Amino acid sequence: MHFVSKQTPAPGRSTQRSGIDGYFKITERGSTVAREIRGGVVTFFTMAYIIVLNPLILGFAQDANGEFLGGGSEPNLPAIAAGTALVAGVLTILMGIVANYPLALATGLGLNAFVAFAVASQMSWAEAMGLVVLEGVVILVLVLTGFRTAVFHAVPAQLKVAISVGIGLFIALIGFVDAGWVRRIPDAANTTVPVQLGPTGQLAGWPALVFALGLLLVVALWVRKVKGAILISIVVTTIVAIIVEAVGDLGSAADNVTGWMLTIPAVPEDFLQRPDFATLGEVDPFGSFATVGVVTAVLLLFTLLLADFFDTMGTMTAIGAEAGLLDEKGTPPNTTRILVVDSIGAAAGGAAGVSSNTSYIESASGVGEGARTGLASVVTGVLFLFSILFAPIVSVIPSEAAVPALVLVGFLMMQQVRGIEWDDLEIAIPAFLTIVLMPFTYSISVGIGAGFVSYVFIKLVRGKVGSVHPLMWVVATLFVVYFAINPISAWLS
Repeated sequence: MHFVSKQTPAPGRSTQRSGIDGYFKITERGSTVAREIRGGVVTFFTMAYIIVLNPLILGFAQDANGEFLGGGSEPNLPAIAAGTALVAGVLTILMGIVANYPLALATGLGLNAFVAFAVASQMSWAEAMGLVVLEGVVILVLVLTGFRTAVFHAVPAQLKVAISVGIGLFIALIGFVDAGWVRRIPDAANTTVPVQLGPTGQLAGWPALVFALGLLLVVALWVRKVKGAILISIVVTTIVAIIVEAVGDLGSAADNVTGWMLTIPAVPEDFLQRPDFATLGEVDPFGSFATVGVVTAVLLLFTLLLADFFDTMGTMTAIGAEAGLLDEKGTPPNTTRILVVDSIGAAAGGAAGVSSNTSYIESASGVGEGARTGLASVVTGVLFLFSILFAPIVSVIPSEAAVPALVLVGFLMMQQVRGIEWDDLEIAIPAFLTIVLMPFTYSISVGIGAGFVSYVFIKLVRGKVGSVHPLMWVVATLFVVYFAINPISAWLS
């Protein structure tokens, strides 16, 4: 783990701080205002892709009535982008002010795909987002009653370390996938190898080279301890990408296998756009129960709930570990406040029609740049709000320029693996399953669930039932249901 050294004040000097420093405890946590601002900017640029990606996931999916999100028979991507940026901005600022934690929120990937393709396909968009609102309300109740916090405290410290390490590998994989270095094999059904290097087993195309340059640049700056290493690499690599696209006219990977993976880097024609908030308020919290039946609606709600419940637990632990903010039990400061804001995010995302908002592990990029307090989150949130108007500028940054930061941060988080006692099989096996299944299944929740279930199981077979916290039994049981949700749903139907 990385711990921040705190400066000892000179004799006779007061340790009391006022203003921004005092409120956010910037000096107390060994940071500076400049670092917090820089970290907040880096976090924003690292996760700004969600403003582009969320509309692509939600915007082209039709509900059971054949309508697109935002109403009408045509996709309304600008409205989804505006709603995505608005909710992310407000909630991230709230996280910074209320919880004083360097954690940013936005629409959760994976959850938005589940809402689009598994929930909305069975009902209207308003009813699907209504289920998301209900899920957020239920999680908020669990936080306010202390249940969610109690579960967090019941998890063994070394499993929390494993969660951090697993997330590190996960975000590194996200980086390589979003850069096009790791690709799905088109005919994967006819081969035992599910992924490969580049589009053909070899790297090809200028975007792959741009990512490589970005990765080498951020590594070089980092090992030389250059301040602003991550931000500098993003800006420089984006400029290179714009030049490459202007010369080569490569286009998107959807049309050209060697094109840009998510965003085509080109100077926009317009630097401002008028926001469209057509998705806000389009929600029906209880309509799904009549449309698909109580049993199906409850099962869908349970799936959303369990996936959202544990993602933040892993994310805030990983961020706290990298920032050196965890106590001796592996608990971050203001845990309850963090979870309250995150729970509100789930409901707010549904109410805004952009799917559940959750804490983003990309916040680790800002922490890697020096962020230690909620001021960084406020900066990130303000930039999200500005991006509503300046979305064309934000959309210039290609993933190839942004995700080298994720690979670097993945390495930094991987270093925590030394905190696990690998000779103790009771913790080593659950830790191993937690770590490997996050990247292998592309899901934080699956890794956490596998770790919890295997931990309880090993304690059971070794006759150490009494050493397991009662809440771990409850959570492990819920994860068993989560993993078996499809056969259970089919049986109840």
